[in-house]
Amino acid sequence: MFDLIDICGEVVIGEGIKDNAPGIFLGDHLGTWKPGSPRFDIALDPVDGTTNISKGMADSISVISAAHTPEGRAVMRNLPAFYTHKLSYGPAVACAVNKAGLGHTLLDQPMADVLQLVSRALGKRVAELVVLVLDRPRNQTFIDAVRATGAGLRMVGDGDISAAIAPALPDSGVDLYVGIGGTPEGVLTASALRALGGDIQLRMWFKNEAAREAELAGDEAAARDVLRVFNAEELSPGESAIFCATGITESALLPGVKLIGKTAITHSILMRARSRTVRYIRAVHNLEHKTIHLRHDRAEHKI
Repeated sequence: MFDLIDICGEVVIGEGIKDNAPGIFLGDHLGTWKPGSPRFDIALDPVDGTTNISKGMADSISVISAAHTPEGRAVMRNLPAFYTHKLSYGPAVACAVNKAGLGHTLLDQPMADVLQLVSRALGKRVAELVVLVLDRPRNQTFIDAVRATGAGLRMVGDGDISAAIAPALPDSGVDLYVGIGGTPEGVLTASALRALGGDIQLRMWFKNEAAREAELAGDEAAARDVLRVFNAEELSPGESAIFCATGITESALLPGVKLIGKTAITHSILMRARSRTVRYIRAVHNLEHKTIHLRHDRAEHKI
């Protein structure tokens, strides 16, 4: 569909290299690129939760974020590491973190201390808190630390974006997200949290020294930022970012696609950082009349 839109879009966050996907690589051009068209940074993940959807499980969404770049300079931070250590939280906790001057230090705080801060900010006992962690061996340390505090633990097999956004949603039942997950998902999460008033702390993480050397690939600027902790504003600066997601299967963020005969019902969320407006869109699609635009012949085809 980007081929029909008069913008100069450039992919700054994509899944191509990490997932060995056939496209959507860093630097790909989207839009018509007609002279005078506005310039946009594009970040996207066509399927966040690929393992889940392959197994018919919950927590799969399709995600895109875009930000206007009036001066032609990148406004979304691209980090070369495949994985990052993340901790995300909602507006009340973000306010408490900023008030305490902990905006870039929570990743190195003991889990017990972090949860004490969250409990005070939310007016809950630690035992009433729910912490969401991606179920991976690399996150076992976080899982053990949460259990040791007595807080509630919820684990997901995949779907890093919806999981990290969940603490900023008032009805998600999740108070904190922590763990090591995909870097592109972290930047997309930052765009959403800018609109929701929450925040994220994020730092590059590497499996081993060989992975570190391969992923940095001589990038001196990135190498200097290896130990740096980024927050949402630093990952997605400015106020022009928008974030949109559509549910594929059920998640804390959105209901999944519902098929009824020749009809598909989808649920999407659209967030705008400048106004912090959040819109929910329920769409009913008649699959007998629905078409899809294909790039190879630039024509519409029935599904």
